[in-house]
Amino acid sequence: MYPYLLVTIGSGVSILKVESEDSFERIGGTATGGGTFWGLGKLLTSAKDFDELLSLAEQGDHRNVDMLVKDIYGSDYTALGLPGDLIASSFGKMIQLSNDSEKKFSEADIARSLLYIISNDIGQIASLYAMLHKVKRIYFGGFFLRHRPVSLHTISYAINYWSKGQVQANFLRHEGYLGAIGAFLKGAEAVDTSNYAWTENLYGSSSFRACWPHKDRDSSLEVDHLEIDRFDSQLGCCPLLENADAYIPDSVDLTHDHDARDYWLQCFQDSLPKFTDRAIDSQASATDVNERADKFKEKFSTRLHMLKAKPFAFGNLTVRSLLDMREHCLKEFDFHDPYLRQKQLENKTALALLPDRLQELATMDWDLKQVELALGFLAGNVFDWGAKEVALLMEEGNLDFSAAKNHIGPRPWLIDHVDAWLARLRGNSAHTCACIFVDNSGGDFVLGVVPFAEEMLRRGTSVILCANSHPILNDVTYAELVILLQQVAEISPIVKEGLLTGKLVARESGQASPCLDLGRLNHQLAVDMKDMGVDLIVLEGMGRAIHTNLDTKFKCESLKVAVIKNKWLAQRLGGEMFSVVFKYESKPETS
Repeated sequence: MYPYLLVTIGSGVSILKVESEDSFERIGGTATGGGTFWGLGKLLTSAKDFDELLSLAEQGDHRNVDMLVKDIYGSDYTALGLPGDLIASSFGKMIQLSNDSEKKFSEADIARSLLYIISNDIGQIASLYAMLHKVKRIYFGGFFLRHRPVSLHTISYAINYWSKGQVQANFLRHEGYLGAIGAFLKGAEAVDTSNYAWTENLYGSSSFRACWPHKDRDSSLEVDHLEIDRFDSQLGCCPLLENADAYIPDSVDLTHDHDARDYWLQCFQDSLPKFTDRAIDSQASATDVNERADKFKEKFSTRLHMLKAKPFAFGNLTVRSLLDMREHCLKEFDFHDPYLRQKQLENKTALALLPDRLQELATMDWDLKQVELALGFLAGNVFDWGAKEVALLMEEGNLDFSAAKNHIGPRPWLIDHVDAWLARLRGNSAHTCACIFVDNSGGDFVLGVVPFAEEMLRRGTSVILCANSHPILNDVTYAELVILLQQVAEISPIVKEGLLTGKLVARESGQASPCLDLGRLNHQLAVDMKDMGVDLIVLEGMGRAIHTNLDTKFKCESLKVAVIKNKWLAQRLGGEMFSVVFKYESKPETS
Protein backbone atom coordinates (compact mmCIF):
# COMPACT_ATOMS: atom_id res chain seq x y z
CA MET A 1 0.00 0.00 0.00
CA TYR A 2 3.01 2.31 0.34
CA PRO A 3 3.69 5.01 -0.60
CA TYR A 4 0.49 7.03 -0.34
CA LEU A 5 -0.67 10.53 0.57
CA LEU A 6 -2.85 11.12 3.61
CA VAL A 7 -4.90 14.29 3.25
CA THR A 8 -6.51 15.36 6.52
CA ILE A 9 -9.24 17.95 6.08
CA GLY A 10 -10.07 19.86 9.24
CA SER A 11 -10.22 23.61 9.64
CA GLY A 12 -7.31 23.65 7.20
CA VAL A 13 -5.70 20.88 5.17
CA SER A 14 -2.48 18.95 5.82
CA ILE A 15 -0.92 16.59 3.28
CA LEU A 16 1.37 13.84 4.51
CA LYS A 17 3.45 11.45 2.43
CA VAL A 18 3.52 8.01 4.07
CA GLU A 19 6.28 5.63 2.95
CA SER A 20 6.01 2.95 5.65
CA GLU A 21 4.42 2.34 9.02
CA ASP A 22 6.98 4.55 10.76
CA SER A 23 8.21 6.78 7.92
CA PHE A 24 6.11 9.82 7.01
CA GLU A 25 6.40 13.58 6.58
CA ARG A 26 4.15 16.59 6.05
CA ILE A 27 4.83 17.80 2.52
CA GLY A 28 2.26 20.58 2.24
CA GLY A 29 -1.29 21.71 2.71
CA THR A 30 -3.63 24.64 2.31
CA ALA A 31 -5.44 27.06 4.60
CA THR A 32 -8.57 26.56 2.50
CA GLY A 33 -10.39 23.75 4.31
CA GLY A 34 -13.41 22.92 6.40
CA GLY A 35 -13.03 26.10 8.46
CA THR A 36 -13.12 28.18 5.29
CA PHE A 37 -16.28 26.43 4.10
CA TRP A 38 -18.03 26.90 7.44
CA GLY A 39 -16.81 30.49 7.95
CA LEU A 40 -17.90 31.74 4.52
CA GLY A 41 -21.07 29.66 4.81
CA LYS A 42 -22.04 31.53 7.98
CA LEU A 43 -21.45 34.84 6.22
CA LEU A 44 -23.38 33.95 3.06
CA THR A 45 -26.23 31.73 4.32
CA SER A 46 -28.47 31.30 7.35
CA ALA A 47 -27.19 27.78 8.11
CA LYS A 48 -26.80 27.30 11.86
CA ASP A 49 -24.23 24.48 11.90
CA PHE A 50 -21.82 22.60 9.67
CA ASP A 51 -24.14 19.70 8.87
CA GLU A 52 -26.98 22.07 8.02
CA LEU A 53 -24.65 23.88 5.60
CA LEU A 54 -23.72 20.57 3.94
CA SER A 55 -27.39 19.59 3.69
CA LEU A 56 -28.14 22.98 2.16
CA ALA A 57 -25.36 22.44 -0.40
CA GLU A 58 -26.82 19.08 -1.41
CA GLN A 59 -30.10 20.83 -2.34
CA GLY A 60 -28.48 23.59 -4.40
CA ASP A 61 -27.60 24.07 -8.08
CA HIS A 62 -24.21 25.72 -8.44
CA ARG A 63 -24.96 26.63 -12.07
CA ASN A 64 -27.16 29.46 -10.85
CA VAL A 65 -24.11 31.02 -9.21
CA ASP A 66 -21.02 29.76 -11.04
CA MET A 67 -19.97 30.83 -14.53
CA LEU A 68 -19.41 27.80 -16.76
CA VAL A 69 -17.28 27.38 -19.87
CA LYS A 70 -20.44 27.35 -22.03
CA ASP A 71 -21.56 30.63 -20.47
CA ILE A 72 -18.46 32.20 -22.02
CA TYR A 73 -18.05 30.27 -25.30
CA GLY A 74 -21.61 29.06 -25.88
CA SER A 75 -20.63 25.37 -25.76
CA ASP A 76 -17.57 23.18 -25.19
CA TYR A 77 -14.20 24.81 -25.81
CA THR A 78 -12.84 21.91 -27.83
CA ALA A 79 -9.59 23.62 -28.77
CA LEU A 80 -8.45 23.34 -25.15
CA GLY A 81 -10.44 20.22 -24.28
CA LEU A 82 -12.75 22.06 -21.89
CA PRO A 83 -16.30 20.67 -21.55
CA GLY A 84 -19.13 23.20 -21.48
CA ASP A 85 -20.26 22.23 -17.97
CA LEU A 86 -16.81 22.86 -16.45
CA ILE A 87 -16.70 25.71 -13.91
CA ALA A 88 -14.84 28.64 -15.44
CA SER A 89 -15.35 31.04 -12.53
CA SER A 90 -16.77 30.20 -9.12
CA PHE A 91 -19.44 32.78 -8.16
CA GLY A 92 -18.79 34.30 -11.60
CA LYS A 93 -22.44 35.04 -12.33
CA MET A 94 -22.55 37.31 -9.28
CA ILE A 95 -20.62 39.89 -11.32
CA GLN A 96 -23.82 40.68 -13.19
CA LEU A 97 -25.87 41.07 -9.99
CA SER A 98 -27.10 44.61 -9.23
CA ASN A 99 -28.99 45.92 -6.23
CA ASP A 100 -32.31 46.09 -8.03
CA SER A 101 -32.01 42.90 -10.12
CA GLU A 102 -34.08 39.83 -9.35
CA LYS A 103 -32.11 37.08 -7.62
CA LYS A 104 -32.16 33.87 -9.63
CA PHE A 105 -30.33 31.86 -7.01
CA SER A 106 -30.93 30.55 -3.50
CA GLU A 107 -28.89 30.06 -0.36
CA ALA A 108 -28.64 26.39 -1.34
CA ASP A 109 -27.07 27.38 -4.67
CA ILE A 110 -24.52 29.54 -2.82
CA ALA A 111 -23.69 26.68 -0.42
CA ARG A 112 -23.28 24.26 -3.35
CA SER A 113 -20.92 26.63 -5.15
CA LEU A 114 -18.95 27.20 -1.95
CA LEU A 115 -18.61 23.45 -1.38
CA TYR A 116 -17.31 23.06 -4.95
CA ILE A 117 -14.75 25.83 -4.42
CA ILE A 118 -13.29 24.14 -1.34
CA SER A 119 -13.52 20.56 -2.62
CA ASN A 120 -12.08 21.32 -6.06
CA ASP A 121 -9.23 23.28 -4.50
CA ILE A 122 -8.37 20.41 -2.14
CA GLY A 123 -8.65 17.89 -4.97
CA GLN A 124 -6.39 19.86 -7.29
CA ILE A 125 -3.72 20.54 -4.66
CA ALA A 126 -3.74 16.91 -3.51
CA SER A 127 -3.43 15.56 -7.04
CA LEU A 128 -0.56 17.93 -7.84
CA TYR A 129 1.33 16.80 -4.73
CA ALA A 130 0.66 13.18 -5.68
CA MET A 131 2.04 13.64 -9.18
CA LEU A 132 5.03 15.64 -7.88
CA HIS A 133 5.93 12.83 -5.47
CA LYS A 134 4.95 10.03 -7.92
CA VAL A 135 2.27 8.61 -5.62
CA LYS A 136 -0.75 6.75 -7.04
CA ARG A 137 -3.04 6.63 -3.99
CA ILE A 138 -4.52 9.34 -1.81
CA TYR A 139 -6.50 8.70 1.39
CA PHE A 140 -8.74 11.44 2.74
CA GLY A 141 -9.40 11.82 6.47
CA GLY A 142 -10.61 14.48 8.86
CA PHE A 143 -14.27 15.29 9.38
CA PHE A 144 -15.04 17.65 6.50
CA LEU A 145 -16.49 15.18 4.00
CA ARG A 146 -18.97 13.58 6.45
CA HIS A 147 -19.62 10.84 3.85
CA ARG A 148 -21.77 13.22 1.84
CA PRO A 149 -22.02 11.94 -1.76
CA VAL A 150 -21.67 15.44 -3.21
CA SER A 151 -18.39 16.00 -1.31
CA LEU A 152 -16.97 12.57 -2.17
CA HIS A 153 -17.89 12.92 -5.83
CA THR A 154 -16.41 16.41 -6.13
CA ILE A 155 -13.03 15.43 -4.72
CA SER A 156 -12.96 12.14 -6.69
CA TYR A 157 -13.75 14.04 -9.88
CA ALA A 158 -11.06 16.64 -9.17
CA ILE A 159 -8.41 14.00 -8.47
CA ASN A 160 -9.30 12.07 -11.61
CA TYR A 161 -9.48 15.23 -13.75
CA TRP A 162 -6.20 16.81 -12.69
CA SER A 163 -4.20 13.58 -12.64
CA LYS A 164 -5.76 12.32 -15.91
CA GLY A 165 -6.79 9.13 -14.15
CA GLN A 166 -3.31 8.36 -12.81
CA VAL A 167 -4.13 8.94 -9.12
CA GLN A 168 -6.86 7.19 -7.11
CA ALA A 169 -8.88 8.89 -4.37
CA ASN A 170 -9.79 6.71 -1.36
CA PHE A 171 -12.14 7.66 1.46
CA LEU A 172 -12.12 6.32 5.00
CA ARG A 173 -15.39 5.03 6.43
CA HIS A 174 -14.40 6.26 9.89
CA GLU A 175 -12.70 9.44 8.66
CA GLY A 176 -13.62 11.41 11.77
CA TYR A 177 -11.92 8.85 14.02
CA LEU A 178 -8.52 8.96 12.32
CA GLY A 179 -6.83 11.01 15.03
CA ALA A 180 -8.62 9.13 17.83
CA ILE A 181 -7.51 5.77 16.45
CA GLY A 182 -3.94 6.99 16.17
CA ALA A 183 -3.98 8.31 19.73
CA PHE A 184 -5.48 5.05 20.99
CA LEU A 185 -2.87 2.90 19.25
CA LYS A 186 -0.08 5.18 20.47
CA GLY A 187 -1.35 4.91 24.04
CA ALA A 188 -1.80 1.16 23.73
CA GLU A 189 1.93 0.79 23.08
CA ALA A 190 2.43 1.32 26.81
CA VAL A 191 0.83 -2.10 27.46
CA ASP A 192 2.93 -4.04 24.93
CA THR A 193 0.94 -4.10 21.69
CA SER A 194 3.60 -6.23 20.00
CA ASN A 195 1.74 -9.37 21.05
CA TYR A 196 -1.59 -8.60 19.43
CA ALA A 197 -3.39 -6.78 16.62
CA TRP A 198 -6.63 -4.92 16.10
CA THR A 199 -9.62 -5.62 13.89
CA GLU A 200 -12.93 -3.84 13.34
CA ASN A 201 -16.08 -5.31 14.84
CA LEU A 202 -18.76 -5.08 12.15
CA TYR A 203 -21.54 -5.54 14.70
CA GLY A 204 -20.59 -2.61 16.89
CA SER A 205 -19.42 -0.17 14.23
CA SER A 206 -21.88 2.13 12.51
CA SER A 207 -22.30 2.45 8.78
CA PHE A 208 -21.61 5.41 6.55
CA ARG A 209 -23.64 8.29 7.97
CA ALA A 210 -25.11 9.01 4.54
CA CYS A 211 -26.44 5.47 4.10
CA TRP A 212 -29.53 5.50 6.26
CA PRO A 213 -32.17 8.19 6.78
CA HIS A 214 -32.31 9.15 10.46
CA LYS A 215 -35.89 7.96 10.92
CA ASP A 216 -35.00 4.50 9.54
CA ARG A 217 -31.72 3.99 11.31
CA ASP A 218 -31.14 1.19 13.75
CA SER A 219 -31.87 2.70 17.17
CA SER A 220 -28.66 1.25 18.61
CA LEU A 221 -26.59 3.09 15.99
CA GLU A 222 -28.00 6.61 16.29
CA VAL A 223 -24.60 7.86 17.40
CA ASP A 224 -21.91 7.10 14.82
CA HIS A 225 -19.16 5.05 16.34
CA LEU A 226 -16.31 2.64 15.68
CA GLU A 227 -15.75 -0.57 17.63
CA ILE A 228 -12.48 -2.48 17.39
CA ASP A 229 -11.55 -5.83 18.88
CA ARG A 230 -8.17 -6.94 20.11
CA PHE A 231 -6.86 -9.97 18.24
CA ASP A 232 -4.73 -12.11 20.54
CA SER A 233 -1.74 -12.42 18.25
CA GLN A 234 0.33 -10.17 16.07
CA LEU A 235 -0.61 -10.29 12.40
CA GLY A 236 1.62 -9.88 9.36
CA CYS A 237 1.68 -10.35 5.61
CA CYS A 238 2.36 -13.70 3.93
CA PRO A 239 6.02 -13.51 2.84
CA LEU A 240 5.33 -15.55 -0.32
CA LEU A 241 2.86 -13.22 -2.02
CA GLU A 242 4.28 -12.24 -5.41
CA ASN A 243 3.06 -8.65 -5.03
CA ALA A 244 2.05 -7.91 -1.45
CA ASP A 245 1.41 -4.21 -2.15
CA ALA A 246 -1.22 -5.03 -4.79
CA TYR A 247 -2.75 -7.99 -2.94
CA ILE A 248 -6.54 -8.02 -2.69
CA PRO A 249 -7.92 -11.19 -1.08
CA ASP A 250 -11.43 -11.09 -2.51
CA SER A 251 -12.20 -12.52 -5.92
CA VAL A 252 -15.41 -10.49 -6.38
CA ASP A 253 -16.26 -6.97 -5.20
CA LEU A 254 -19.98 -7.09 -4.44
CA THR A 255 -20.11 -3.31 -4.22
CA HIS A 256 -19.74 -3.12 -8.00
CA ASP A 257 -21.02 -6.52 -9.16
CA HIS A 258 -24.81 -6.05 -8.97
CA ASP A 259 -25.79 -9.62 -9.93
CA ALA A 260 -23.39 -11.20 -7.47
CA ARG A 261 -24.46 -8.79 -4.73
CA ASP A 262 -28.17 -9.51 -5.21
CA TYR A 263 -27.52 -13.26 -5.15
CA TRP A 264 -25.29 -13.37 -2.07
CA LEU A 265 -27.41 -11.00 0.01
CA GLN A 266 -30.46 -13.13 -0.74
CA CYS A 267 -28.46 -16.31 -0.06
CA PHE A 268 -27.47 -15.05 3.40
CA GLN A 269 -31.05 -13.96 4.05
CA ASP A 270 -32.50 -17.35 2.99
CA SER A 271 -30.06 -19.30 5.16
CA LEU A 272 -30.66 -17.13 8.24
CA PRO A 273 -33.58 -19.16 9.73
CA LYS A 274 -31.67 -22.46 9.65
CA PHE A 275 -28.52 -20.75 10.86
CA THR A 276 -30.47 -19.31 13.78
CA ASP A 277 -31.90 -22.76 14.57
CA ARG A 278 -28.34 -24.13 14.63
CA ALA A 279 -27.35 -21.47 17.14
CA ILE A 280 -30.33 -22.37 19.34
CA ASP A 281 -29.54 -26.10 19.16
CA SER A 282 -25.95 -25.44 20.24
CA GLN A 283 -27.17 -23.99 23.57
CA ALA A 284 -30.53 -25.72 23.95
CA SER A 285 -30.28 -25.84 27.77
CA ALA A 286 -29.81 -22.08 28.17
CA THR A 287 -32.96 -20.34 29.40
CA ASP A 288 -32.44 -17.21 27.31
CA VAL A 289 -31.23 -18.88 24.12
CA ASN A 290 -34.35 -18.11 22.07
CA GLU A 291 -34.31 -14.46 23.07
CA ARG A 292 -30.65 -14.08 22.13
CA ALA A 293 -31.16 -15.99 18.87
CA ASP A 294 -34.07 -13.73 17.89
CA LYS A 295 -31.95 -10.65 18.56
CA PHE A 296 -29.13 -12.07 16.43
CA LYS A 297 -31.56 -12.87 13.62
CA GLU A 298 -33.12 -9.40 13.73
CA LYS A 299 -29.75 -7.64 13.86
CA PHE A 300 -28.18 -9.52 10.96
CA SER A 301 -31.36 -9.27 8.87
CA THR A 302 -31.40 -5.49 9.42
CA ARG A 303 -27.81 -5.27 8.23
CA LEU A 304 -28.61 -7.32 5.09
CA HIS A 305 -31.49 -4.99 4.23
CA MET A 306 -29.24 -1.98 4.75
CA LEU A 307 -26.58 -3.47 2.45
CA LYS A 308 -29.18 -4.21 -0.21
CA ALA A 309 -30.12 -0.52 -0.28
CA LYS A 310 -26.60 0.84 0.31
CA PRO A 311 -23.95 -1.78 -0.54
CA PHE A 312 -21.10 0.55 0.50
CA ALA A 313 -22.54 1.10 3.99
CA PHE A 314 -19.69 -0.79 5.68
CA GLY A 315 -16.94 -0.21 3.13
CA ASN A 316 -16.12 -2.74 0.41
CA LEU A 317 -18.77 -5.44 0.32
CA THR A 318 -17.55 -8.99 -0.28
CA VAL A 319 -18.57 -12.53 0.64
CA ARG A 320 -15.79 -12.40 3.24
CA SER A 321 -17.15 -9.25 4.86
CA LEU A 322 -20.67 -10.73 4.98
CA LEU A 323 -19.33 -13.84 6.72
CA ASP A 324 -17.38 -11.67 9.17
CA MET A 325 -20.42 -9.53 9.91
CA ARG A 326 -22.59 -12.59 10.60
CA GLU A 327 -19.95 -14.00 12.93
CA HIS A 328 -19.58 -10.70 14.79
CA CYS A 329 -23.37 -10.57 15.28
CA LEU A 330 -23.36 -14.17 16.57
CA LYS A 331 -20.63 -13.47 19.10
CA GLU A 332 -22.35 -10.32 20.29
CA PHE A 333 -25.21 -12.52 21.50
CA ASP A 334 -22.87 -15.17 22.98
CA PHE A 335 -23.00 -17.76 20.20
CA HIS A 336 -19.30 -18.50 19.89
CA ASP A 337 -19.17 -21.94 18.28
CA PRO A 338 -22.61 -23.19 17.13
CA TYR A 339 -21.13 -26.15 15.23
CA LEU A 340 -18.95 -27.50 18.04
CA ARG A 341 -20.94 -30.67 18.72
CA GLN A 342 -21.40 -31.30 14.99
CA LYS A 343 -17.64 -31.03 14.46
CA GLN A 344 -16.94 -33.45 17.31
CA LEU A 345 -19.39 -35.98 15.87
CA GLU A 346 -17.97 -35.71 12.35
CA ASN A 347 -14.37 -35.99 13.61
CA LYS A 348 -15.21 -39.14 15.55
CA THR A 349 -16.89 -40.71 12.51
CA ALA A 350 -14.05 -39.80 10.14
CA LEU A 351 -11.32 -41.08 12.49
CA ALA A 352 -13.06 -44.47 12.56
CA LEU A 353 -12.84 -44.59 8.75
CA LEU A 354 -9.23 -43.40 8.49
CA PRO A 355 -7.45 -46.79 8.91
CA ASP A 356 -9.36 -48.32 5.99
CA ARG A 357 -8.79 -45.20 3.90
CA LEU A 358 -5.02 -45.30 4.46
CA GLN A 359 -4.95 -49.05 3.78
CA GLU A 360 -6.87 -48.58 0.53
CA LEU A 361 -4.38 -45.96 -0.64
CA ALA A 362 -1.41 -48.16 0.31
CA THR A 363 -2.51 -50.88 -2.15
CA MET A 364 -2.59 -48.56 -5.17
CA ASP A 365 0.21 -48.00 -7.69
CA TRP A 366 1.83 -44.56 -7.66
CA ASP A 367 -0.13 -42.88 -10.47
CA LEU A 368 -3.51 -44.13 -9.30
CA LYS A 369 -2.70 -43.18 -5.72
CA GLN A 370 -1.89 -39.58 -6.62
CA VAL A 371 -5.15 -39.18 -8.53
CA GLU A 372 -7.04 -40.79 -5.63
CA LEU A 373 -5.36 -38.41 -3.17
CA ALA A 374 -6.55 -35.48 -5.26
CA LEU A 375 -10.03 -37.02 -5.45
CA GLY A 376 -10.05 -37.60 -1.68
CA PHE A 377 -8.98 -34.02 -1.09
CA LEU A 378 -11.98 -32.89 -3.12
CA ALA A 379 -14.47 -35.41 -1.72
CA GLY A 380 -13.64 -34.35 1.80
CA ASN A 381 -14.17 -30.72 0.82
CA VAL A 382 -17.80 -31.43 -0.02
CA PHE A 383 -18.57 -31.54 3.74
CA ASP A 384 -19.36 -27.87 4.22
CA TRP A 385 -22.15 -26.60 6.48
CA GLY A 386 -21.58 -23.13 5.07
CA ALA A 387 -22.91 -24.18 1.63
CA LYS A 388 -26.72 -24.05 1.62
CA GLU A 389 -27.29 -26.92 -0.85
CA VAL A 390 -24.81 -29.23 0.90
CA ALA A 391 -26.15 -28.37 4.36
CA LEU A 392 -29.56 -29.67 3.26
CA LEU A 393 -28.03 -32.99 2.17
CA MET A 394 -26.09 -33.31 5.43
CA GLU A 395 -29.16 -32.53 7.54
CA GLU A 396 -31.06 -35.29 5.74
CA GLY A 397 -28.21 -37.75 6.39
CA ASN A 398 -27.67 -38.26 2.66
CA LEU A 399 -23.96 -37.49 2.57
CA ASP A 400 -21.03 -39.65 3.64
CA PHE A 401 -17.48 -39.88 2.26
CA SER A 402 -18.38 -42.43 -0.43
CA ALA A 403 -21.41 -40.41 -1.49
CA ALA A 404 -19.26 -37.26 -1.54
CA LYS A 405 -16.81 -38.95 -3.94
CA ASN A 406 -19.71 -39.78 -6.21
CA HIS A 407 -20.58 -36.09 -6.41
CA ILE A 408 -17.18 -35.41 -7.98
CA GLY A 409 -17.79 -35.63 -11.71
CA PRO A 410 -15.46 -37.20 -14.29
CA ARG A 411 -12.42 -35.36 -15.53
CA PRO A 412 -11.64 -32.97 -17.09
CA TRP A 413 -12.90 -30.77 -14.27
CA LEU A 414 -13.78 -27.08 -14.46
CA ILE A 415 -10.16 -26.20 -13.68
CA ASP A 416 -8.11 -29.37 -14.03
CA HIS A 417 -4.35 -29.20 -13.51
CA VAL A 418 -4.02 -32.73 -12.12
CA ASP A 419 -1.74 -33.84 -14.95
CA ALA A 420 0.57 -30.85 -14.42
CA TRP A 421 0.61 -31.59 -10.68
CA LEU A 422 1.50 -35.27 -11.26
CA ALA A 423 4.22 -34.27 -13.72
CA ARG A 424 5.67 -31.98 -11.04
CA LEU A 425 5.67 -34.80 -8.47
CA ARG A 426 7.12 -37.30 -10.92
CA GLY A 427 9.81 -35.18 -12.51
CA ASN A 428 11.25 -33.00 -9.76
CA SER A 429 12.74 -33.37 -6.34
CA ALA A 430 10.49 -33.26 -3.29
CA HIS A 431 9.26 -29.94 -1.99
CA THR A 432 11.10 -28.55 1.02
CA CYS A 433 7.97 -27.60 2.92
CA ALA A 434 4.24 -27.53 2.13
CA CYS A 435 1.98 -25.05 3.93
CA ILE A 436 -1.62 -26.29 3.87
CA PHE A 437 -4.51 -24.05 4.90
CA VAL A 438 -7.19 -26.51 5.98
CA ASP A 439 -10.95 -26.09 5.78
CA ASN A 440 -13.67 -28.25 7.35
CA SER A 441 -13.64 -30.71 10.24
CA GLY A 442 -14.58 -34.36 9.86
CA GLY A 443 -14.16 -36.06 6.51
CA ASP A 444 -12.58 -33.02 4.89
CA PHE A 445 -9.59 -32.88 7.21
CA VAL A 446 -9.31 -36.48 8.41
CA LEU A 447 -10.00 -38.33 5.14
CA GLY A 448 -8.92 -35.65 2.66
CA VAL A 449 -6.08 -33.57 4.09
CA VAL A 450 -4.43 -36.18 6.33
CA PRO A 451 -3.68 -38.71 3.53
CA PHE A 452 -2.35 -35.86 1.36
CA ALA A 453 -0.12 -34.59 4.18
CA GLU A 454 1.05 -38.14 4.90
CA GLU A 455 2.11 -38.51 1.26
CA MET A 456 4.05 -35.25 1.46
CA LEU A 457 5.84 -36.49 4.57
CA ARG A 458 6.61 -39.80 2.87
CA ARG A 459 8.32 -37.84 0.08
CA GLY A 460 10.52 -36.05 2.63
CA THR A 461 8.57 -32.79 2.58
CA SER A 462 7.93 -30.93 5.82
CA VAL A 463 4.31 -29.92 6.36
CA ILE A 464 2.72 -26.95 8.13
CA LEU A 465 -0.99 -27.42 8.74
CA CYS A 466 -2.72 -24.06 9.27
CA ALA A 467 -6.14 -23.73 10.91
CA ASN A 468 -8.30 -20.81 12.02
CA SER A 469 -7.50 -19.14 15.31
CA HIS A 470 -11.20 -18.83 16.18
CA PRO A 471 -14.26 -20.93 15.31
CA ILE A 472 -16.60 -20.34 12.41
CA LEU A 473 -19.07 -22.81 10.86
CA ASN A 474 -17.58 -26.33 10.87
CA ASP A 475 -14.04 -25.16 10.03
CA VAL A 476 -11.19 -26.72 12.00
CA THR A 477 -9.72 -24.44 14.65
CA TYR A 478 -6.10 -24.53 15.73
CA ALA A 479 -7.01 -25.90 19.17
CA GLU A 480 -9.03 -28.70 17.53
CA LEU A 481 -6.26 -29.37 15.02
CA VAL A 482 -3.71 -30.05 17.76
CA ILE A 483 -6.01 -32.64 19.35
CA LEU A 484 -6.93 -34.20 16.01
CA LEU A 485 -3.29 -34.67 15.05
CA GLN A 486 -2.63 -36.53 18.29
CA GLN A 487 -5.56 -38.82 17.51
CA VAL A 488 -4.40 -39.32 13.92
CA ALA A 489 -0.90 -40.14 15.19
CA GLU A 490 -2.35 -43.20 16.93
CA ILE A 491 -3.47 -44.43 13.52
CA SER A 492 -0.68 -43.22 11.20
CA PRO A 493 2.97 -43.97 12.11
CA ILE A 494 4.09 -41.44 9.50
CA VAL A 495 2.08 -38.65 11.12
CA LYS A 496 3.34 -39.72 14.55
CA GLU A 497 6.96 -39.57 13.41
CA GLY A 498 6.37 -36.21 11.72
CA LEU A 499 5.07 -34.72 14.94
CA LEU A 500 7.97 -36.15 16.96
CA THR A 501 10.64 -34.91 14.54
CA GLY A 502 9.08 -31.53 13.84
CA LYS A 503 8.55 -32.35 10.17
CA LEU A 504 4.81 -31.92 10.76
CA VAL A 505 3.61 -28.90 12.73
CA ALA A 506 0.27 -27.24 13.43
CA ARG A 507 -0.04 -23.47 13.31
CA GLU A 508 -2.86 -20.99 13.76
CA SER A 509 -3.56 -18.84 10.73
CA GLY A 510 -4.70 -15.71 12.58
CA GLN A 511 -8.08 -15.96 10.84
CA ALA A 512 -11.66 -16.31 12.07
CA SER A 513 -13.32 -16.78 8.70
CA PRO A 514 -13.90 -19.45 6.04
CA CYS A 515 -12.11 -17.01 3.74
CA LEU A 516 -8.41 -16.20 3.90
CA ASP A 517 -6.72 -12.80 4.02
CA LEU A 518 -3.05 -13.50 3.43
CA GLY A 519 -2.28 -9.90 4.32
CA ARG A 520 -3.21 -10.60 7.96
CA LEU A 521 -1.60 -13.91 8.91
CA ASN A 522 -0.49 -14.93 12.36
CA HIS A 523 2.97 -13.41 12.73
CA GLN A 524 4.59 -16.65 13.91
CA LEU A 525 3.18 -18.50 10.91
CA ALA A 526 4.68 -15.90 8.58
CA VAL A 527 8.05 -16.34 10.31
CA ASP A 528 7.81 -20.15 10.09
CA MET A 529 6.99 -19.99 6.39
CA LYS A 530 10.33 -18.29 5.86
CA ASP A 531 12.35 -20.36 8.32
CA MET A 532 11.00 -23.73 7.14
CA GLY A 533 11.50 -22.86 3.49
CA VAL A 534 7.90 -23.17 2.29
CA ASP A 535 7.91 -23.76 -1.46
CA LEU A 536 4.35 -25.06 -1.84
CA ILE A 537 1.18 -23.33 -0.61
CA VAL A 538 -2.05 -25.34 -0.61
CA LEU A 539 -5.36 -23.50 -0.25
CA GLU A 540 -8.34 -25.75 0.37
CA GLY A 541 -12.03 -24.95 0.17
CA MET A 542 -14.38 -22.47 -1.49
CA GLY A 543 -13.70 -19.69 1.00
CA ARG A 544 -9.91 -19.84 0.83
CA ALA A 545 -9.48 -20.79 -2.84
CA ILE A 546 -12.57 -19.39 -4.64
CA HIS A 547 -14.15 -16.48 -2.73
CA THR A 548 -10.61 -15.34 -1.91
CA ASN A 549 -7.23 -15.96 -3.57
CA LEU A 550 -8.45 -17.65 -6.77
CA ASP A 551 -6.22 -15.35 -8.82
CA THR A 552 -3.56 -14.67 -6.17
CA LYS A 553 0.00 -15.18 -7.39
CA PHE A 554 2.80 -16.51 -5.18
CA LYS A 555 6.59 -16.55 -5.27
CA CYS A 556 6.41 -20.34 -4.92
CA GLU A 557 4.30 -23.19 -6.26
CA SER A 558 0.65 -23.21 -5.26
CA LEU A 559 -2.27 -25.63 -5.29
CA LYS A 560 -5.84 -24.36 -4.99
CA VAL A 561 -8.36 -27.12 -4.40
CA ALA A 562 -12.12 -26.74 -3.98
CA VAL A 563 -15.48 -28.22 -4.84
CA ILE A 564 -17.98 -25.52 -5.81
CA LYS A 565 -20.96 -26.36 -3.62
CA ASN A 566 -23.09 -23.46 -4.75
CA LYS A 567 -25.09 -23.78 -7.96
CA TRP A 568 -25.16 -20.07 -8.79
CA LEU A 569 -21.41 -19.64 -8.26
CA ALA A 570 -20.64 -22.77 -10.28
CA GLN A 571 -22.67 -21.46 -13.21
CA ARG A 572 -21.02 -18.05 -12.86
CA LEU A 573 -17.64 -19.75 -13.33
CA GLY A 574 -18.90 -21.79 -16.26
CA GLY A 575 -19.68 -25.09 -14.49
CA GLU A 576 -22.39 -26.93 -12.62
CA MET A 577 -23.07 -27.82 -8.99
CA PHE A 578 -20.11 -29.76 -7.53
CA SER A 579 -17.75 -28.50 -10.23
CA VAL A 580 -14.11 -28.97 -9.29
CA VAL A 581 -11.23 -26.51 -9.12
CA PHE A 582 -7.82 -28.20 -8.97
CA LYS A 583 -5.51 -25.35 -9.87
CA TYR A 584 -1.74 -25.91 -9.83
CA GLU A 585 0.64 -23.03 -10.54
CA SER A 586 4.39 -23.45 -10.74
CA LYS A 587 6.94 -21.08 -9.29
CA PRO A 588 7.23 -17.92 -11.41
CA GLU A 589 10.51 -17.73 -13.32
CA THR A 590 11.25 -14.30 -11.85
CA SER A 591 11.09 -15.76 -8.33
